[in-house]
Amino acid sequence: MSTEQPSWERFDRRRRLGRFIAVLTAAVVVIASWQFMDIGVVDPNTVPREIADLLTRMYPPDVAYTPQIIGPLIETIHIAALGTVGALVLSIPVALLAAENTTPNAATFWLGKLIVTVSRSVNTIIWALIFVVTFGSGPLAGAVAIAFRSVGFLGKLLGEEIEEIDFGQVEAVRATGASSLQLLLYGILPQVKPALIGLAIYRWDINIRDSTVLGFVGAGGIGVQLFQSVNAFAWQSTAMILLIILGVVVVTEGLSAYTRGLVR
Repeated sequence: MSTEQPSWERFDRRRRLGRFIAVLTAAVVVIASWQFMDIGVVDPNTVPREIADLLTRMYPPDVAYTPQIIGPLIETIHIAALGTVGALVLSIPVALLAAENTTPNAATFWLGKLIVTVSRSVNTIIWALIFVVTFGSGPLAGAVAIAFRSVGFLGKLLGEEIEEIDFGQVEAVRATGASSLQLLLYGILPQVKPALIGLAIYRWDINIRDSTVLGFVGAGGIGVQLFQSVNAFAWQSTAMILLIILGVVVVTEGLSAYTRGLVR
């Protein structure tokens, strides 16, 4: 009779080997990327000195510069709001195309997926560059860039919500002789409305942050002042802008969290 005690192992040999190969592959990728970019070893002694030097130049923040920031800050908030509303309107048909239970056929399904992928794969700054060329410098280019970037985010998540609805309710509305628009208004949207409102608020919160840097490429907002102050090495003005941006982001984050809690 064997007296060997059984031992517990979280993973069997096959899974341990798979995890080891995954970690080894990740390490090889990191090392190869480091070598490819020719990144030298940073002297850790210089980092605190450079940070201290920058903070010294930024202190104290230029409070007198605040009146020049208020207008661009309001413009930034409007860019984010207008872009979010535009994205919300555009994302509903995109979500209906990208959801398997509402898309008319395979071609429209892949069209919806393509729109979602293209929107999400292009950064907001790149969209802003495109629309600055199209519409010229100013907040319009920024708002359209925010809208196009947000369509993929909202369309993807809203499409997934639509796929989870009770389609029996939709069929019940259809049985009354409702049109396609009425099916959308009374059969689909009521079931996804809480998610739609929550996603819109969450995306608006993200868009506030994205809008603060659109001025770097001429798309309006507080980013114009930030870009100008950095270029002029006006570090005290830069510090004031950063503090105001931080304050706005904190307020919108709290407002977003509170509002999402109400619609759950």
